[in-house]
Amino acid sequence: MNEKYHVSSSPHTRSRLSTGHVMRDIVIALLPAAAMGIWHFGLQALIVLAATVCSSVLTEFLFDKICKRPDTWKDGSAVVTGLLLGLSLPPAVPVYAPILGGVFAILIVKCFFGGLGKNFMNPALAARCFLLISFGSQMTNYAYTDAVSSATPLADLLSDRTVNISQMFLGNGTATGVIGCSIFALLIGGCYLFAIDAITWEIPVSFVAAFALFIGLFGGHGFDPMYILANVLGGGIIMGSIFMATDPVTSPMTTTGQLIYGAFIGILCGIFRVFATAADSVSYAIIIGNLLTPLIDEYIVPLPFGLRKGAAEGRSKGSSFSPGMLKPALRLCVITLLAGLGLAGVYNITKDTIAAQQEAKRLQSYQAVLPDAAELVYDDAVKEAVDAQAGQVYGSDFGKAYINDVIVGKDGSGSTVGYVVSATSGDGFDGNITISVGVDTEGTVQSIAFTELNETAGMGMRCADPEFKDQFAGRSVPKFTLNKAGGSTADDEIDSVSGASISSGAVVNAVNAALDYLYSNVM
Repeated sequence: MNEKYHVSSSPHTRSRLSTGHVMRDIVIALLPAAAMGIWHFGLQALIVLAATVCSSVLTEFLFDKICKRPDTWKDGSAVVTGLLLGLSLPPAVPVYAPILGGVFAILIVKCFFGGLGKNFMNPALAARCFLLISFGSQMTNYAYTDAVSSATPLADLLSDRTVNISQMFLGNGTATGVIGCSIFALLIGGCYLFAIDAITWEIPVSFVAAFALFIGLFGGHGFDPMYILANVLGGGIIMGSIFMATDPVTSPMTTTGQLIYGAFIGILCGIFRVFATAADSVSYAIIIGNLLTPLIDEYIVPLPFGLRKGAAEGRSKGSSFSPGMLKPALRLCVITLLAGLGLAGVYNITKDTIAAQQEAKRLQSYQAVLPDAAELVYDDAVKEAVDAQAGQVYGSDFGKAYINDVIVGKDGSGSTVGYVVSATSGDGFDGNITISVGVDTEGTVQSIAFTELNETAGMGMRCADPEFKDQFAGRSVPKFTLNKAGGSTADDEIDSVSGASISSGAVVNAVNAALDYLYSNVM
């Protein structure tokens, strides 16, 4: 007999399901979010999505040809990676960023580790983290047209401003953020995947539930349903829980493992959301969860079909999860819960004191930039005008600048001697830059001080050095300009910090926004 028989033990299964079918279903599930993003953000969103998909597919195609491997690009996995990456990017990101992201996702994270099924972390998320680290300012620029720019709903929420939950859910109107910001469209895709058994409920439910519980305990608003819901709808929680964390290659295999994995990521997202200042929390949390997956699969092993409990307990150590670990694990969970409740209680007791200390520190900063003022007071009309800004970007000539506060400085006789403006620029290299600007009644800048500066050490952080910030003092001009070359002689020119032109420009934008607001609305 020339025929070869392949002998294997039962059970024998047959299925027409292939990688191509799975990837096609995921693409179908992502189409509503992509369509909504293109409808809302326009041509910019389409260009970003096309750039990520094309660069991902082309990278895998070239890798296959150069390495003389089978044409794996035809299975559609590169298209899925490109779509997921594109939907997680802001529409205003420069086109070179999504192209580099697609190359990094496929070449570095996927192909260099052996291809589909062998990558140890989600390629799309790894590429997003790479872009956040490499192009921090561009990746947090959420202006979606040349004329419209505003804070994301999550940024407003974290600043205790009101948000429109219905717009967050639909991803239209004034909603801003990444291209795939429509929760409605993402849920449609998630329901489709669940209906065809492409995903199960364990990871999304445990992820969102753990995150919501953490926000309720430590978010500072208690278990306020609207506040928790706004947090869940914002910042990529829904996209991450449905499309990213459920990646079968980088998530645990067992039901118990998936519940632990989802809860772990949800708690990490809560920690990053409440206590950290990073531009993203979901991506980093899921990447860390991916790294934990092998450990979970090592210890959470299902009981083989037909194996009696007594026999399972007699199996060799390390071959499966030991029942003896359950009690210590439960004790650890109880201790963690009690510690969490204790920390939440301490926070609730001390939050008023902390807020008072922060207010005192802020007022001290105000006093430092307007030293001639004997007291600083709020003017009701001015305060009402500032509040009317509602966290929107101020003007169109100052980048992503916001006016936070305006306070009036008075001397001992009650006469106004100047004003202090708190302004924030979102164009910093590593995040927001918030400054206090003291201006006298003649329009002369007295001084500036930083209340938020998280730029690169030795570069952007040098904006706080007297050599840079003292350039503004004593000058009376309607608008400053940044001189990157140095050696300025004009009154309206500010020499940039060497090697930190982005940070320097953000400071200049914030000062200019503060001056313009004073000239237009107060003085």
